[in-house]
Amino acid sequence: QVQLVESGGGLVQAGGSLRLSCAASGRTFSRLTMGWFRQAPGKEREFVGAIVWSGGRTYYPDSVKGRFTISRDNDKNTVYLQMNSLKPEDTAVYSCAGTQNPYYSTNLREYDYWGQGTQVTVSS
Repeated sequence: QVQLVESGGGLVQAGGSLRLSCAASGRTFSRLTMGWFRQAPGKEREFVGAIVWSGGRTYYPDSVKGRFTISRDNDKNTVYLQMNSLKPEDTAVYSCAGTQNPYYSTNLREYDYWGQGTQVTVSS
């Protein structure tokens, strides 16, 4: 079993930056593909990026490409989401998720482990 705990959310002005962290328990973290999702009020959960365990490639949707960067530190069992040039429309609860699949997926149903989420609010 893997437990995920996010941190780093908060209130930031438009154009600012935040770095979210997702700490994982368990010894299998290095073999987990990790994804980040977000959910704004009244909207469906949205994929914002992933980093696969095999090769470390990252993937982003167009909505965040060039602004968000995912990285991981397997020694610390932690994955990060660096968010730059934040916009009010980035306001949401951000959650990390893990899967043992060696490929990324935008489908939240393919992720087995989820954190509780952390709120990010971007003011205009």
